[in-house]
Amino acid sequence: MSSLNSNSFTNTDKMLLIFINLFTLLSCVSSAKVVTQKPSILTEDKGKSVTMDCNIGTYQGYYVSWHKQLPNAAPQYVLRSHPSTGSADEYGASFSSSHFTSKKMSDLDYQLIINNVDVRDSAVYYCATWDSSVNEVVSQYLKSITVVFGQGSKLIVTDSGVSPPVVKILPPSSEDVSSSKVTLVCLINDMSVGFADVSWFVNGNSVTDGVFTGSAEQQPNEKFKLSSYLTIERSEWEKDKDLTCKVTAAGSKITNTKIKKSQCNA
Repeated sequence: MSSLNSNSFTNTDKMLLIFINLFTLLSCVSSAKVVTQKPSILTEDKGKSVTMDCNIGTYQGYYVSWHKQLPNAAPQYVLRSHPSTGSADEYGASFSSSHFTSKKMSDLDYQLIINNVDVRDSAVYYCATWDSSVNEVVSQYLKSITVVFGQGSKLIVTDSGVSPPVVKILPPSSEDVSSSKVTLVCLINDMSVGFADVSWFVNGNSVTDGVFTGSAEQQPNEKFKLSSYLTIERSEWEKDKDLTCKVTAAGSKITNTKIKKSQCNA
């Protein structure tokens, strides 16, 4: 097996490796501070303003920064604020104060505000800050990079002028129906952006157990596709219950697609 040469990595690869290593290292440090964000998912119409909240856990006087993450791409640095000095925010390339602003609510609580949102703002936004309690551990591997990230807030901006995605549910395979559990697949194609909120319902009741939603992939037409899976007991499928895949994406607030056993070929 040939060894990997660091020169073979692109800048995007290196950025992703840094983020992966950083999250791995911090997950192993029990004393690391915890950064929390809310809401986890936020849906808003084009042209409105949205606010995301971040709690940094403990105050150490360091900066608070926000980062934008698109599917299969390196994170983009949006802005950085200095709560201890009160100086003006610093912005990353392609980001400006006319569209993105930050607000300090307390020593621990901060907000990212996006004005006049557009479909292109759909992304996962991460809040981050320094943590001096893990300097020794992280500096052995990443030198001066000692940053703790929140779990992220997913923003989906809807626009009635954008075509909704194409949603279809695939029934269980013939091999599946002979086992104790069956899996249905919700295929979501032609999304304008690589984000959607997908939820499943059985007879109108929301279910989360047995649900897995993958990551978006870009299609040849530059739009995106996504798959979500629901695994249930075969007995539930045999009872001919209504199974619904609900999708919230850029082109439509709600796209519902239903399936039941009696609608499928025996």
